[in-house]
Amino acid sequence: MSGITAINEKVKAESGFVQTLTTQIGTVIVGQRYLIERLLVGLLANGHILIEGVPGLAKTMSVKVLAQAIDTKFHRLQFTPDLLPADLIGTLVYNPKDGAFTTKKGPIFANIILADEINRAPAKVQSALLEAMQERQVTIGEETYKLDDPFLVLATQNPIEQEGTYPLPEAQVDRFMLKLNILYPTKEEEHEILKRMAVTDKKISVQPVVKPADIIRARKVVDEVYMDEKIEKYIIDIVFATRNPGAYKLDMANLIQYGASPRASINLTLAAKAYAFIQGRGYVTPQDVKSIGMDVLRHRVIVTYEAEAEDITSETIVKRIFDEVPVP
Repeated sequence: MSGITAINEKVKAESGFVQTLTTQIGTVIVGQRYLIERLLVGLLANGHILIEGVPGLAKTMSVKVLAQAIDTKFHRLQFTPDLLPADLIGTLVYNPKDGAFTTKKGPIFANIILADEINRAPAKVQSALLEAMQERQVTIGEETYKLDDPFLVLATQNPIEQEGTYPLPEAQVDRFMLKLNILYPTKEEEHEILKRMAVTDKKISVQPVVKPADIIRARKVVDEVYMDEKIEKYIIDIVFATRNPGAYKLDMANLIQYGASPRASINLTLAAKAYAFIQGRGYVTPQDVKSIGMDVLRHRVIVTYEAEAEDITSETIVKRIFDEVPVP
């Protein structure tokens, strides 16, 4: 138990900046605690995030404010159907004076990338972004360039308009550690938004309170967060229940076309550790897994046509699995 006590003390000491960062973001963003918490999980667990929600819910602004508060290099990319991979990663420029090519790096060379409306760009651009996400590197011509650390892609997509969009293939969506569904604010929050934002000259400024080096140091501590073997097995049971529900006495095989990939188990473990770290704890509880589980799994469980016809979503399925798989 002494080992857990030591890591607990270490987490308490290292996670102090979480509160400072949350407070700083809260000076601009009203409510959205769920979104801010999940953005921090992605940052600490080194995983990219896909954010879905109707326009006007402060998705873009939250990401921008987070980047300002961390004192990192931030780029916002508005994805459009005419975007080219070179607009994202950069290109080789010919210099007629000496007949040589020089590399002009693109906006992907930043710490936090906001890919706004990612489903508006064609497949070539999406795959260029995905190489950067997966490999943490970019190839321009014959040269390969490492991307800065931390490197985090936060992509947004609008669930309403589907005209002129290129839906992300399942294999691409699987690269995102978390998929968040952002909902409307409460009445009280909306009143506060109105009071804060209904001015013609909005100046949004946030003080940088955390350095990238702090994030990288905190990630090492996140790796040390203790996870009992029972909880590791619980995570595997949850993921396996999406692939073979019958083995867990769940009558839903006809509703699931594809279950979650092994990447889900890895990401659920990392995200649960980061979530425990944010709560200031050096160990993971089953509740941490439940709290973050929906965001890790909702985009990894593909439902059948039969489920779609009955209006059963992947969220319904994941919720049922969490309700019925025994908790250690």
